[in-house]
Amino acid sequence: MKKSIVVLLCSFLSLAFAQERYKNPPKEIVDILDAPPTPIVNVNPTRDAIMLVEYKAHPSIAFLAQPYYRIGGLRINPMLNARQRITQFTGVAIKWISDDKEVRINIPAGAIISVPSWSNDGKKIAFTRDLEDGVELWVADATTGEAKSIGTLRVNDVLGSPIQWMNDNIHLLVKAVPEGRGKAPEAPKAPSGPVIEETSGKQAGVYTYQDLLKNPHDEDLFEYFATNQLTLVNSNTGVVSEFGSPGMFSSVDVSPDGEFILAIKLKRPFSYRVPYFYFARSIDVMDMKGGVVKTVAEFSVSDAIPTQGVVTGPRNVNWQPLHDATLVWVEALDGGDPKAKVSHRDQLMTLSAPFNGSVRAITKLEHRYAGFEWMSEKDVALLTEYNRDRRWRTTHLINLSKPEKSKRTIFDLSVQDSYKDPGNPVYSITKDGEWVLAQDGDWIYFTGRGATEQGDRPFLDKLNINTLAKERLFHCDETSLESFVAFVGNSRTSIVTRYETKTVPPNWYRRAIGSDKREALTDFKDPAPQLTGMHKELVKYSRMDGVPLSGTLYLPPGYKKGERLPLLVWAYPLEYTDASTAGQVRGSPNSFTFLRGTSPLFFVTQGYAVLMDATMPVVGDPETMNNTYVEQIVSAAKAAIDKMDEMGIADKSRVLVSGHSYGAFMTANLLAHSDLFATGIARSGAYNRTLTPFGFQSERRSFWEATDTYMKVSPFTYAHKVNEPILLIHGEADNNSGTYPIQSERMYQAIKGNGGTARLVMLPYESHGYAARESVLHVLAEMLEWADKYAKNRKMQAGMK
Repeated sequence: MKKSIVVLLCSFLSLAFAQERYKNPPKEIVDILDAPPTPIVNVNPTRDAIMLVEYKAHPSIAFLAQPYYRIGGLRINPMLNARQRITQFTGVAIKWISDDKEVRINIPAGAIISVPSWSNDGKKIAFTRDLEDGVELWVADATTGEAKSIGTLRVNDVLGSPIQWMNDNIHLLVKAVPEGRGKAPEAPKAPSGPVIEETSGKQAGVYTYQDLLKNPHDEDLFEYFATNQLTLVNSNTGVVSEFGSPGMFSSVDVSPDGEFILAIKLKRPFSYRVPYFYFARSIDVMDMKGGVVKTVAEFSVSDAIPTQGVVTGPRNVNWQPLHDATLVWVEALDGGDPKAKVSHRDQLMTLSAPFNGSVRAITKLEHRYAGFEWMSEKDVALLTEYNRDRRWRTTHLINLSKPEKSKRTIFDLSVQDSYKDPGNPVYSITKDGEWVLAQDGDWIYFTGRGATEQGDRPFLDKLNINTLAKERLFHCDETSLESFVAFVGNSRTSIVTRYETKTVPPNWYRRAIGSDKREALTDFKDPAPQLTGMHKELVKYSRMDGVPLSGTLYLPPGYKKGERLPLLVWAYPLEYTDASTAGQVRGSPNSFTFLRGTSPLFFVTQGYAVLMDATMPVVGDPETMNNTYVEQIVSAAKAAIDKMDEMGIADKSRVLVSGHSYGAFMTANLLAHSDLFATGIARSGAYNRTLTPFGFQSERRSFWEATDTYMKVSPFTYAHKVNEPILLIHGEADNNSGTYPIQSERMYQAIKGNGGTARLVMLPYESHGYAARESVLHVLAEMLEWADKYAKNRKMQAGMK
């Protein structure tokens, strides 16, 4: 068994570098990073209380180094029979809105828990607690704080959500570890033979998934840990009732009337090429004794889905609200292939209890199904379709009992048009525990970020679904960032908002619509008051081809106008169909600035100017836009530097560029194809697109369909032209599709082989983002030391030569 457990030892690679001890950045950065993080805030379903969940910002490297299996696209802690833990949640408090009473949940000191789940009536919470021998179930009274564990039950926290409240607010449906299942399969001392895969004529292009099954022993381990026993738990009495046989249930959902369960059950054969959610599986309706009433669909391994396509057969199968037990789902009419030329792409289907009748087709959709938003009136919903060719979404009002007569367009706009985005509908919960849109007669409510040319101004609107008349109930002012969170209780005049400014940290408030007066619900303090004087502003400029660009400029406290500073440009390219949406401003210059994790904003504490989230749009036809990827990002980068020079902010000889993931890919490309930067820092990137041959980011073509483009955008191809120093950082356990650690290792070797200047930092146990305190501090130290050496101190070094 020990041989199979993944223990990621530090690599002693023959790359002219060796393992070093962790190091720290300057003390002021360590102090900021170690400040307690602001709790997570969660409003209860009845909107009369908020939950405050406390957590540790960064676990220790020892915590991250606990043994785990990498199987089926998951990382499983065998001691817990649970997914690997990254964040440690440590405490919970409930704040009641009406009387400002705060109730502390009685959790044992030192406990590591999950984020609690509210009961539908908003009076109880359920959560798990990690023990040495597994995961324990707990329930608590949100009004008194009293909490208790449920017997000896051990929760199986491997597939999907392990606990959910039933509509009676008493019982919980729990995926439990089967009793008496025995020990985990032991790894064979020697293999019984080679691992073989074979294909013949079947096109099966898939993304480069990681943590996949690799051999029969992995298959056995996956089945062992994924198998769970469905269990009903009485939260009042603690009585535990198992039903049905154990199975690999990845998803379970109780019908509105509480009589049936909709379940997705994984089956053999598994796959060595795709994660668990594409394994062979069935979608079944079960009774509350565990018997299968109806099999809605059965799938073999789904490893041949067309690029950006969907599986054929029933998908998005769900219970329809306000019906006792009616299923609604969608099926592809184009073979799941978005490139197929058809008049209709999808068809909505339905079937009701007792599930022995014929499936009924509701209506056909011209474009791909993108979701329902259910109204509080039976059978009425907002139905959204997505046009891939135009990157367009259309939302209709529809009555499923008479779809063709009732269908009417409500919204019709580009998915990339932030300025016209109507926002997201506001939901409420019925007395039976069903989530539907908050509705008063013909009026429903929408809340959104409210993107404008001056930055985000969040709003709350109400919309008449018959006349489409709109009334703005709340709109953030131009000097703050305040967003709607929820209505208070059943009121439509009192709301909860999240309010912050550049210098005031975010807190939650109660306020009346139409009034500027706020009543504080929380009182979170500034974790880094020493940075209150940091300057922050929205900066706009244009690319040479006229595409509008923007970024948020940060300057150190006490900055003197006209002083030219070393500049860090941080960016992440995004794709757009047209220049008008590419140039829209997204984000707010009025938001409070938190310095957390490996944020590049820590550079401000060391005397750097930072142009944060500098827009690097790649604009064009979705099928071919990457043909000019390099030219577009170089032009955008030059425009950013020119703007900073024009403002008297930056010393053009001391500018560095940095990014994470696709931003790292951008960074390496900018160094390979321009001389704009003194140096670059690339974190967790992909640099050789032949290793992601079936698409990357929004690229729709395969390597064999667009070979020249794949080669052109791969900085690995141009490693010999990377003539500025580059720092490459990567997690040794990166599980993000496309960014295998080998990407950074091979890029380093290519630069070294061509005489370039580079440093490769491989972080033990870290994935695509970096979590452990030791890792985060080390990354910040590496970044600052590299930037100081090759950018900040560049003139001094040049004068010494």
